[in-house]
Amino acid sequence: MDIAWFKKIRKPKQPVENRRMQVPEGLWVKCNSCKEIIYKKEVLRNSNVCPKCNYHFRISARERLAALFDEGRYQEVDTDIYSIDPLRFRDVKPYKDRLREYRERTGLNDAVINARGTMGGFQVTLSVMEYGFMGGSMGSAVGEKVTRAVERSLDERIPLVVISCSGGARMQEGALSLMQMAKIAAALGKLHEAGIPYISVLTDPTAGGVTASYAMLGDLNIAEPKALIGFAGPRVIEQTIREKLPEGFQRSEFLLEHGMLDFIVERREMREILIKCLKFLVNTEALAASAPAAGSSTAAAGSSGGAVQDSEASGQMARSREPLPFPTSIVARKQAQPPEIR
Repeated sequence: MDIAWFKKIRKPKQPVENRRMQVPEGLWVKCNSCKEIIYKKEVLRNSNVCPKCNYHFRISARERLAALFDEGRYQEVDTDIYSIDPLRFRDVKPYKDRLREYRERTGLNDAVINARGTMGGFQVTLSVMEYGFMGGSMGSAVGEKVTRAVERSLDERIPLVVISCSGGARMQEGALSLMQMAKIAAALGKLHEAGIPYISVLTDPTAGGVTASYAMLGDLNIAEPKALIGFAGPRVIEQTIREKLPEGFQRSEFLLEHGMLDFIVERREMREILIKCLKFLVNTEALAASAPAAGSSTAAAGSSGGAVQDSEASGQMARSREPLPFPTSIVARKQAQPPEIR
């Protein structure tokens, strides 16, 4: 009997595991809120916001800069500032090794980027925190860079925008981290006295010493939807007071309802709203009055030994102030669900 059919060896089917490995990685992302699996390109087209539930994914500092400045063009400044290890701190690994690791991972010297450029034609200084660098924690280098951003706005008489995304003060630098709170707040006090606008944007998360200092000191405090904003975490508070916190506690909607924020803005509309805020705040009567007259500019420079910038030299031409369209419901702050600016 011919049993040649036994010689027909069938190749085994490819294992499921191998087939899965052939699928390109990074095509899909899982939403942290609604748990839906979403095509990544769809999320990117939507400004890294979930199209299903409006959850705002965390993005890098450079992505924020590119999204806010005109044509995505800006000049990065204060790039030569970086943290050292003054306390020779060590937990599971030396602090120096941690810094080296995060610098290689992010390409940044520390957890904040300072940049200057135009936003809707306005010259602005922008300071953006990078959560990917040690949780956006504030050490001596971060405090120095934010302070320099404030001082640059003061010297050039241009608005300041700070975007916070931080877990708070950096424990590896001890008291040197904590003193940055007072240092930045003092610089912002001078900016306020000079009548120069400061807009603070709070994103998820903004916590600890950052919340307790410059993040809540803006002329306008703006937040993204459902951002976690607070000093201590909700679990720590519950364990301390031995009470259950209300639902949504420390989220941006809760803070808006209780008068700690001016309004909530979705990421897709952030640039447009910031430009409207600048139109409202820049070149108020106080700022125009503090600028030197054209005839006295030379004399002032000669007597003080330094150049004096007027409003035209700083790029901020005089213009009439337009009313900022605050929704009535936000002004009232009585809504059960605080609305978002559109």
